[in-house]
Amino acid sequence: MTDAPTGGAAGGPPEPPSSLQPPVGPEVAPRKPRKIFLVVGVVLAVVLGIFLFTGLGTSQGTPGSGSAPGVGGPVPSFSRENIGPRGGSTVTVSSAKGPEPTVLLFFGNWCPSCHQELPPLAAAVRAQDKAGGALSHVRVVGVDSLDKVSAAESFIRSKGVTFPVAYDPDATVTSGLFYFTGDPYAVFVKADGTIAKIVPGDVLTPSMLTADERALLMGSATPSGT
Repeated sequence: MTDAPTGGAAGGPPEPPSSLQPPVGPEVAPRKPRKIFLVVGVVLAVVLGIFLFTGLGTSQGTPGSGSAPGVGGPVPSFSRENIGPRGGSTVTVSSAKGPEPTVLLFFGNWCPSCHQELPPLAAAVRAQDKAGGALSHVRVVGVDSLDKVSAAESFIRSKGVTFPVAYDPDATVTSGLFYFTGDPYAVFVKADGTIAKIVPGDVLTPSMLTADERALLMGSATPSGT
């Protein structure tokens, strides 16, 4: 005959044997996120941020899109200190209708391509002004960006520039208004203040400059490029 469990004191219910008590194990700490997921998340966030910044900063928008200025839209208006040999103390470009078309040449001493492209263009402008023909009525304006004033002035003199040059040391005009991410650039503006053509890179030659200026005088956009 087997023994029955012994009752507790004061006739209470029998206590279960110790072997039936639930085992007490070590506390399990909550799992922490693995570091690899945190690293991957940070990398993805950085890549996405760079993509969005680059896309916004380099896009060529259409007129009225609220992004970069484009062909057919108004040229951004600005007024900056003139560090060129001609003109007054400031250079002003306006989207309002003016008496003459305008060519904007963007460059800088820091830009290797500008050292090659600018001298023949400056010589072409000098020749046009000296001839006094129709092309002399096209206004040419330079925009020098990201240079110290001494470097900018020395660069302008050494390249034979005779037209006014807007000083843009912080690229407020070059990058902030026109969304350009480098130099050189050329922007051809009709007399009504709208953009006829944008030429990126060091591809503009004196003959191209002359052809595009003649198109501006006729009030039409140039047929090639944007």
